Amino acid sequence: MIHPTIAGDCFWCAKVAVNFLAWSAMHGSAASELKDMVTTYEPPDPGQIIGYAWATFTIVWLVAAFWRKRVQKRQPAAERLIHVVWMTAAAVLLIWDQTWYMGLNARFLPARLWIEELGAWVTVAGAAFAIWARLHLGRNWSGTVTIKEDHSLIRTGPYKYIRHPIYTGLLLGLAGSALAIGEYRAILGFTMFLVGLVRKAKREESFLAEEFGPAFEEHKKKTGFLLPRFS
Repeated sequence: MIHPTIAGDCFWCAKVAVNFLAWSAMHGSAASELKDMVTTYEPPDPGQIIGYAWATFTIVWLVAAFWRKRVQKRQPAAERLIHVVWMTAAAVLLIWDQTWYMGLNARFLPARLWIEELGAWVTVAGAAFAIWARLHLGRNWSGTVTIKEDHSLIRTGPYKYIRHPIYTGLLLGLAGSALAIGEYRAILGFTMFLVGLVRKAKREESFLAEEFGPAFEEHKKKTGFLLPRFS
């Protein structure tokens, strides 16, 4: 059985996937305008690519949730609830185009197919990187800030250079999605995701420092927080 908090973590990325697939059908981008001219295979448009990327991410997360260690220590429930509410609000801004957003619906980028395609493939790259980091973390992963039984300090793969590569991938993917949307609401939604993930990452580091002591401090000196450190 999947823990409710893990299902909650997957909620927003599932919504992103579903709504981007709907967005691709209604968006009216240059790709959709070419449909009547193409009689052979039509590649997916940017909205579909983004939807497929987040759908794949969600499926991997849900399947991998069955493969994890038992929890030894978990963050307080109230703290977790605040995080979920914050991230849900960020997802709403990113995936729902509502008239009551007022000025947030204005574009900060022109509606150009190449911009949407660039954003789509940046999303794919970010989701793929996050999936790689998640699979490399293995059974130590949790949807909440926790310490697992027999918790291991992973220092290989993407964790050799970045302490929170899952969040790095997520933020890269979200930046790509925001680029494809091209509206100010997407910038605000991305910023909220950034704040939420940075706060969560810092909380995780406090747990890891308490659990691993000098070993984690040594790991911090050799790695970057969200960006790679090669020195």
